[in-house]
Amino acid sequence: MRFLRRNSTTTADSPEIEAAEVAESVESHTRGYTPGKGRPTPKRKEAEGKRRGPVAPPPRTMREAMKRNRELRKSNPVDKEERRRLAKERQERMAAGDDRYLLPRDKGPVKAYVRDLVDSRRHFLGAFMPLAILVFVVLLVPYPVIQQYVTLLCMAALLVMAVEGYFNGRRIARLARAKFPKENISGRSLGWYAFVRASQIRKLRMPKPRVKVGDTVS
Repeated sequence: MRFLRRNSTTTADSPEIEAAEVAESVESHTRGYTPGKGRPTPKRKEAEGKRRGPVAPPPRTMREAMKRNRELRKSNPVDKEERRRLAKERQERMAAGDDRYLLPRDKGPVKAYVRDLVDSRRHFLGAFMPLAILVFVVLLVPYPVIQQYVTLLCMAALLVMAVEGYFNGRRIARLARAKFPKENISGRSLGWYAFVRASQIRKLRMPKPRVKVGDTVS
């Protein structure tokens, strides 16, 4: 049969034709073929994290914190006078009792009410810091008798302060619960806050007192 016969012309030219066909096939694949990356495409969050870099760990020592603060100030475009003005403004707002500038422990109407209750009275706890200074001075005096008497006096004063702070904390917690019935008030936490406030010298309290001694707080 004829179709079983091999054409001599085609057989002679078959290596050249096959080479041309292979070259054309490689060229066509090269135009539209993109080789694989060999790894999955990273997510957007991972890519942004690599671009921004790792988060610096918190400073472990005071010297490291001061060094990092100096570096941040150098990179901050705000000049020194502007930083001082902003710091002074924050200090004034904090002293005035602006809730936006207060520390988390001082925020809220309950804490403001407690501060007013403490500031409206005189407390024996206010002698805590002067008493601590007195003890430090007496320790420098080389008279054991004086040190003994001052130690006994300090022990008695601390006992009175503890009793006053306990009853004052209970009173303030009771008044705060009556003033803010919807608030979840912890008597121990509020009593300790009042204790610390009362143990500070009035002029050094922060925020500054809004009421005078003897004023009625409602």
